[in-house]
Amino acid sequence: MLVLNENETAAALGWAPLIAALKEMFAGDCQMPVRHHHTMEVPGRAEATLLLMPAWLPGRYCGVKLVSVFPDNHLSGLPAVQGGYLLTSGETGTLLALIDGSVLTARRTAAASALAARYLVREDASHLLVVGTGRLSLHLIEAHATVRPLNRISVWGRNLAKAEETAAAARELGFAAEAVDALEACVRQADIISCATLATDPLICGDWLKPGAHLDLVGGFRPSMREADDAAIRRARVYVDTRGGAMTEAGDIVQPLANGTLTPEGVCGELSELVRGTVHGRGSPQEITLFKSVGAALEDLAGAILAYETVKGLRQKTG
Repeated sequence: MLVLNENETAAALGWAPLIAALKEMFAGDCQMPVRHHHTMEVPGRAEATLLLMPAWLPGRYCGVKLVSVFPDNHLSGLPAVQGGYLLTSGETGTLLALIDGSVLTARRTAAASALAARYLVREDASHLLVVGTGRLSLHLIEAHATVRPLNRISVWGRNLAKAEETAAAARELGFAAEAVDALEACVRQADIISCATLATDPLICGDWLKPGAHLDLVGGFRPSMREADDAAIRRARVYVDTRGGAMTEAGDIVQPLANGTLTPEGVCGELSELVRGTVHGRGSPQEITLFKSVGAALEDLAGAILAYETVKGLRQKTG
């Protein structure tokens, strides 16, 4: 059985191959039961979340991810997201690989946003604003840059010093990145606004979005969490990664559904429909689009298969 650590997992999940793998999986026949979602008490700290996410391709591969989100892990100098992925044979159940779940989660999340951007972002989009300074922020920069030729990248966070750290890391990778402290002013200018925070109160006001903007909401995964307000929902064509997940778990969708700002019919499509061409994406250069993701087990399976087959192929060549 292959055991892939953090660095090996990252190296096996290049952005272009990963985005392609997600596209193929969303278009395919992956089986994906409803994931287990449990809240865990952490004495003296914010509640944590435990997720168990199974998926399989009949006769090919089966896998399950165990992931936890501990929002106060920064107090211990640790990433908020921890976990692992177990990949098995879909024919015999044989254990094939144990893959670093934190890296897999972060990279497939950013790749899903980039895949959606292919259908929802203007072709001439060049300015990306990333809201949030966690480990996912740099991944979002790299992933979005894979599908659009970005020439300006802004990073905003509640802590300007951390925003500068992220911007500096992006500059080391060759991106024209800068930290910004005026969120509203930057939102009004940006072509793509990608949010990866744990906010419970909206950070993005829909009235700030310029015509043609794309809003990518990644962070919120509970009904109590919001990154954008109702005005953003009203102004945008709304898409989700999966209806089953976003319409029951994501506050950015659940709350507008509950207060009447959004109807179920107002969700224009999910990622599988965009990939298969059964729904249309952006319809005009002036439309505002919004993509909300909460993550789906098929995304993890796609990444796990890619990592396993990539590493196995490399070892066979060198063995």
